Amino acid sequence: MTERPLSDSIEAVRRRFGGDLTIVGHHYQAEEVIRHTDLRGDSLELARKCAALDSRWIMFCGVYFMAESAALLARPGCEVHLPEPSAECSMAMMSPAPLLDAVLGKLSATGRKIVPLAYVNSTLAVKAVVGRHGGSVCTSANAVTMLRWALGRGDAVLFLPDKNLGRNTADRLGIPQRECHVLNIREQGGRIDQDVADRAKLLLWPGFCSIHTRFAVRQVERLRAENPGARVVAHPECTPEVVAAADAAGSTSFIIRYADEMPDGGTLVIGTEINLVERLAEQHRHRLHILPLVESACTHMAQTTEERLAEALDALAESADMGKASPFLVRIDDDLTIPARKALECMLAVCS
Repeated sequence: MTERPLSDSIEAVRRRFGGDLTIVGHHYQAEEVIRHTDLRGDSLELARKCAALDSRWIMFCGVYFMAESAALLARPGCEVHLPEPSAECSMAMMSPAPLLDAVLGKLSATGRKIVPLAYVNSTLAVKAVVGRHGGSVCTSANAVTMLRWALGRGDAVLFLPDKNLGRNTADRLGIPQRECHVLNIREQGGRIDQDVADRAKLLLWPGFCSIHTRFAVRQVERLRAENPGARVVAHPECTPEVVAAADAAGSTSFIIRYADEMPDGGTLVIGTEINLVERLAEQHRHRLHILPLVESACTHMAQTTEERLAEALDALAESADMGKASPFLVRIDDDLTIPARKALECMLAVCS
């Protein structure tokens, strides 16, 4: 298909459903997709916005764990659809729910109260385990608030799955490195050093974001040398070394604000997913010189294309006509609903 027919198809379905349909998209979506969205944001923004929508249908342009959370929080009768159901998250896949349950059991066996805090980049099954153990969820935007909350509710916190976000958040709260411990979860948690774990205040799951771990301090140094006076802002999923080398670090929404508030004529180097960097570079092209720290793209986000969005919307229209479920509908396991919602709603309550 050419670009024009795709746009026409998408807009035709939008006109048909009017306010009954809301298309939302994460900041890491490509421009060809994000231009069709009614709402865009980071994980926290989208969780809040989807929970408040009155639409009958939400088309979620992002990855699966995000659409799961939206489906869980959406009002009764609202359906959430995902244009590419196979769009996963490599970080989320690093923390299988059964393994998390086993690790929490092992860590708690000595009588310590371990409070799990799951980054929103995790499956609904993981969020359900966290909810059953009295924990909650966080995003990169509210990790400091939620980690502070979790630390006040037990003897230690298990932060998962991103060790880098955990370490960077600990640094912001002034938690000494000696009180943090990255778990060895091999052999179903059998390799955990229990003595060390029992002394730690913050236990870190050994996961990471494949997009943000591509950045290195040497890249920061090179771009500073090539662009004297440049400012550097990084996402907190980067390593602590990169975050320390940057001028600032924060969520995608923080990065957007940082660019908005940058004085005219400056150079800004951004360490995050390339679609957002390129969008900001275009938006501020007349007043700022914006460069990527490294061109790092999320292949999972890239699975949602304009063509897939058009196909999903056509399927939604057909399903509405025929009274059948669309193959793009996000379905939630009933056994996971109550504990996972408990974890998510706890985050929304704490951060309200």
